[in-house]
Amino acid sequence: MTPRTQLARFIAKFNPGVARLARAVLGRMRAKMPTANLLVYDNYNALAIGFSANERAYDSVFSIAVFPRGVSLFFFYGVDLPDPLKLLTGSGNMGRHIRLESPSSLEVPGVRTLMRVALKRADPPLPKKGRGRIVIKSISKKQRPRRLAARRA
Repeated sequence: MTPRTQLARFIAKFNPGVARLARAVLGRMRAKMPTANLLVYDNYNALAIGFSANERAYDSVFSIAVFPRGVSLFFFYGVDLPDPLKLLTGSGNMGRHIRLESPSSLEVPGVRTLMRVALKRADPPLPKKGRGRIVIKSISKKQRPRRLAARRA
């Protein structure tokens, strides 16, 4: 099975609305950063897809995290980003994130500015030429359910 097929199967585990959002966000991110390698982690809590200049997770600039309740854009080194509009959430030592309500959330001026600054600070920077690969980094044997249970009325 190809990495592209594996990634599609990982996304298909989620409820249709979340899967649709994840595919759309991933498509937009891929269009913005065609040279980035996609580092895929089908983890216990979420499906995480990092955007990196190489195959090292710590060199990732962003990641898309897909959860049963939605999709977030993570900034690996978000704690150091200037965020005058207070768009970034989280309290970890490094990363910050923005919950994406739709693919167009990536086009909000404040989000675009944060992304531009993060890309400018990336070390190593994303390659100028070429096409990034999809690299399946890990698949957890045990995972939380990817689909939310239907609510009873």
